[in-house]
Amino acid sequence: MCGLAGLLLAGPQLHGEELGALAQSMGAALGHRGPDDDGTWVDAQAGIALAHRRLSILDLSPLGHQPMASADGRYVLAYNGEIYNFAQLRAALAALGHRFRGHSDTEVLLAAVVEWGLEDALVRCNGMFAIALWDRREQCLWLARDRVGKKPLYYGWAGQALVFGSELKALWRHPDFDNGVDRDALTLLLRLDYIPAPYCIHERAFKMMPGRILRLDAQAVAAGAAAHRPEQAQRPFWSAREAMQAALLQPFGGDDAAAEERLDGLLRDAVALRMVADVPVGVFLSGGTDSSLVASMMQAQSAQPVHSFSIGFAGSHHDEAPLAREVATHLGTDHTELYVSGADALAVVPQLPEMFDEPFADASQVPTALVARLARGGVTVALSGDGGDELFFGYTRYQRALRNWRLLQHVPAPLRAAMAHAARGRGESSRTGGLSAVLAEAGARGIGDVYRNRISRWRDPAAAVPGSHEPDSFYSLADPLHGAGTPADAMMLADFVSYLPDDLLCKVDRTTMAVSLEARAPLLDWRVAEFAWSLPMSMKLRDGTSKYLLKRVLRRYLPEPMVYRGKRGFGAPVGEWLRGELRGWAEDLLDPARMAREGMLDAGAVRGVWEAFGRGQRKWHTHLWNVLMFLAWQAHWRRARGDAAAS
Repeated sequence: MCGLAGLLLAGPQLHGEELGALAQSMGAALGHRGPDDDGTWVDAQAGIALAHRRLSILDLSPLGHQPMASADGRYVLAYNGEIYNFAQLRAALAALGHRFRGHSDTEVLLAAVVEWGLEDALVRCNGMFAIALWDRREQCLWLARDRVGKKPLYYGWAGQALVFGSELKALWRHPDFDNGVDRDALTLLLRLDYIPAPYCIHERAFKMMPGRILRLDAQAVAAGAAAHRPEQAQRPFWSAREAMQAALLQPFGGDDAAAEERLDGLLRDAVALRMVADVPVGVFLSGGTDSSLVASMMQAQSAQPVHSFSIGFAGSHHDEAPLAREVATHLGTDHTELYVSGADALAVVPQLPEMFDEPFADASQVPTALVARLARGGVTVALSGDGGDELFFGYTRYQRALRNWRLLQHVPAPLRAAMAHAARGRGESSRTGGLSAVLAEAGARGIGDVYRNRISRWRDPAAAVPGSHEPDSFYSLADPLHGAGTPADAMMLADFVSYLPDDLLCKVDRTTMAVSLEARAPLLDWRVAEFAWSLPMSMKLRDGTSKYLLKRVLRRYLPEPMVYRGKRGFGAPVGEWLRGELRGWAEDLLDPARMAREGMLDAGAVRGVWEAFGRGQRKWHTHLWNVLMFLAWQAHWRRARGDAAAS
């Protein structure tokens, strides 16, 4: 796990020393992602420079140093991530005549590109990665991101240069990166709590989408951001929608016992692959189905007690520590538990803008940051249970959306049209439930519209951002699966494509990398995902039990009382914070004069929500948290730009 950065010019505009110094500065901004080694590579004549920061996981020797050149000298690679099946790929490449100096997966990846080309090489890789690859023969830069979107990669224009990096703070180091706030992207933050790829909070900047590759050369750089269309330029080497559609056309034909055996085998192999490291490995353990299953499979395949980590919140319904402790005791893991106070959690809040670089408002970022810090005290790699809800119908909101969609289909079309008309102009009132909530879904074209309403924070975010137009996202589709599968499948696909990479995986990446910890998610092995998509709905939800098949597998490792218990989630008491210790912080950021001066948000709309929250109206804390995360980020961004200009 590492950090990468670099820049590509439209021509040889800088001497090698200047180009190298700029790339080195961009890489230094990512030092937390890779504290063990750093390197730069420059070709001034081609106008390209790559920088890398290394967190040593495999082959701790200098033979894993990056940027790394291929054996034939054609390619130079800066890469962040892990190729879990590198040993199998290495054996196949050795049989084809390739020779290796060290034992890193980086060297194997380069040899795979030489042998099969970039796209075919990535299709063969089982891993998580963000890649910057320079082709010296074709004089072009390739950017790529793994299938699911575990590893981040930003790119954008800074004056006449194209800049790219694992986090925005690397792009900020370029003196010409003065790109302002993209108002349209801000509306997506207000709706979703995050900004989905390919959008970015900055103008003239973008994110790589999962499963995509992008080719850039001097001509593309010279054409500028105005000519760039990320949805077309980023070409898929793997598509979640197409993979799900293919799986649905070839459904699993076995019974429960056969499906359980198949899933157990796939998950055990996925876990085993992710336990390979030359450094200590542990697991985040919450006591829920997903993390308990990962911990169980790790312990079943380890000769030593596995390191497990959990945190608890005293006196809070968010406290999962007792559940985790019970599982750890049964499995015999080497368990570390930390109870944190409200003050401990609140101390993290001022660090969030720097940790995330882009405004991000999933409040579970706070406990995730705390458990990452705890785990880093004992291990360098930690496995997580991310992905189970999106693949096995784990969210209760799925069931609520299905219920509402079924009810709507029994309402005559003229009445639905009248209800939809009555909903216009009600603004954010549908967030608080009641008649407004019913009317808000009346005009739904399909399950996509119903589900979008269920997961939205601000229902009309453009009204709170003057001069904005909310862009389409995956959640804008009436039917995300384009006619294939069931409404349940369509919702799970939407979350897999958007919520999973841009919220959950972003949260885990930034909080773990902030403390130089690598996180791995076995449930998101692409083989597990494609198998899950082939399963009938009855193996995901049965008799009111969600994640039915996952829990059948978990029964192999834990007693039933530990398997079948309610889901608590991994949240944070934001409403309590905003009424208590964070009230002064929030009041300062939400000052009407300050918001008017900044000019990004409609001060009247925001203050109306703040005042309703103060009067005790429920649910407004989610609206307020994403506004506050933006305002706190904006202040941080301005300070960072000021520091860059001063240096």
